[in-house]
Amino acid sequence: MAVVLAASCTSSTSKPTDRADVEAAIESFYAAMKKGDPKAAMAMIAPDAMFVETGRLETRQQYEESHLPNDIDFEKQITGKRSPWQITVNGDTAWGIASTEYQGTVDGRDLAFVSRQLAVVTRGEDGKWLIRSIHWSSMPL
Repeated sequence: MAVVLAASCTSSTSKPTDRADVEAAIESFYAAMKKGDPKAAMAMIAPDAMFVETGRLETRQQYEESHLPNDIDFEKQITGKRSPWQITVNGDTAWGIASTEYQGTVDGRDLAFVSRQLAVVTRGEDGKWLIRSIHWSSMPL
């Protein structure tokens, strides 16, 4: 994947709306999970995407089949407070970093932690930004 991402870094010039478009793509993924819409969530994910969480690496298919249902259930039960996204755009490649603070009850358990998110996003030939990778890391508050 590094070769693909490196090649896409120099393929075109950034546009004035890119930062907002990248943030909208990432937030569309999270909003779809919050609504309980797995189809809309996965529409924001590139076919060759990889997910990293708690030391595990998952393909798009693995995430969709085994992890996404749990993430949707989690997002429907708790509301997090996200920091503003720090977006960097370099041609057709971008990355966003944010933190989300969660406090509440999920499946009868009290939770209080901060999740750090790093999303790598690329622009396709059609101009649409898709998530190529997400890395989630969390720690107790």
